[in-house]
Amino acid sequence: MDEMLLLTRILLVGFICALLVSSGLTCGPGRGIGKRRHPKKLTPLAYKQFIPNVAEKTLGASGRYEGKITRNSERFKELTPNYNPDIIFKDEENTGADRLMTQRCKDKLNALAISVMNQWPGVKLRVTEGWDEDGHHSEESLHYEGRAVDITTSDRDRSKYGMLARLAVEAGFDWVYYESKAHIHCSVKAENSVAAKSGGCFPGSATVHLEQGGTKLVKDLRPGDRVLVADTEGRLLYSDFLTFLDREDGSHKLFYVIETRQPRARLLLTAAHLLFVAPQQNQSQEGTASSRALFASRVRPGQRVFVLGEGGRQLLLAAVHRVSLREEASGAYAPLTAQGTILIDRVLASCYAVIEEHSWAHWAFAPFRLLQGVLAALCPSAVGAPMGDPPAPGIHWYSRLLYRIGSWVLDSDSLHPLGMVVSSS
Repeated sequence: MDEMLLLTRILLVGFICALLVSSGLTCGPGRGIGKRRHPKKLTPLAYKQFIPNVAEKTLGASGRYEGKITRNSERFKELTPNYNPDIIFKDEENTGADRLMTQRCKDKLNALAISVMNQWPGVKLRVTEGWDEDGHHSEESLHYEGRAVDITTSDRDRSKYGMLARLAVEAGFDWVYYESKAHIHCSVKAENSVAAKSGGCFPGSATVHLEQGGTKLVKDLRPGDRVLVADTEGRLLYSDFLTFLDREDGSHKLFYVIETRQPRARLLLTAAHLLFVAPQQNQSQEGTASSRALFASRVRPGQRVFVLGEGGRQLLLAAVHRVSLREEASGAYAPLTAQGTILIDRVLASCYAVIEEHSWAHWAFAPFRLLQGVLAALCPSAVGAPMGDPPAPGIHWYSRLLYRIGSWVLDSDSLHPLGMVVSSS
């Protein structure tokens, strides 16, 4: 049995690769493996400009200050040294403190070092300030947590600093500030903050409608359950629950709360999950063909979503009344159905996340659905094993595979920044 499941996985990965190569990797108009990407035009930041355009220690940037880290504190183990030879560390204290930083900060800094060398051959990235243990910065500075760095180029050419700031934005720093004529300030979110906001999931307290009647908590779904979904025309039907693309039992997550009044509904989902939104212009309430899927973080009051009407026989358009944020500790679950859609707490949502194209995501999961069907036909007892319900909490291996392919093929701005946390190697 184990050998058969392993063979099935190998065949599935091979099938994916064959599909991608034969189709020119058509995940987007005009883009294929053999086609050269047009380089993105980069605009230097202006002096005193910061991106994103919000305060550093707010939710939309690097998040709140969590307390100073000292060499004697328990949190000191959160810091890791950076010995990248392509980065020059000023280290004026001669203690190695500037090399200490969180793993997220280290990853972004290493990515930026590569960009700097590509942008200016012969020039390296230079760090003038990293982790601060001596109190040289303002109160509640993220330097005290190893989450901030001040940077220049190795040649200290100030005419390059505006572009250096732009490269830092592209490298993935959560907040970049052209703070001084002498340096650029960059910072990142706390490690636990990123984990709490990432992924594309619903809370374990969310409910789905079952074919045999009644509702069920999403966390209790099992392969073989048939749940209420909708097709591309908005027709209601029941579809097989296949697996969880992500399952984190009991985890703390930050959810967007989407609320409507007529009909009344309340849906919680993470920032990177897709929600179907109707066009703004007058549109018939029959069908969802003209709708588009948006990241939950981009849904705004006044936009219209699809809500199950009284009696549960049709979908109705409902204007979003309020969007807020709420943290819950009931776990996070991303159910996948054969249809690719699902009614969660009476609101129609996509099963997919990370990329803001529901149809592309559904296409990408076609090999998985096909092999799932073949495995079920050949060996019904295997359903619910590695191809179905993951044996342990976490992100499904197929989702990880697609994310790595997408990260390679697509521009970075095509993927939601909180789509998935990938462990550093």
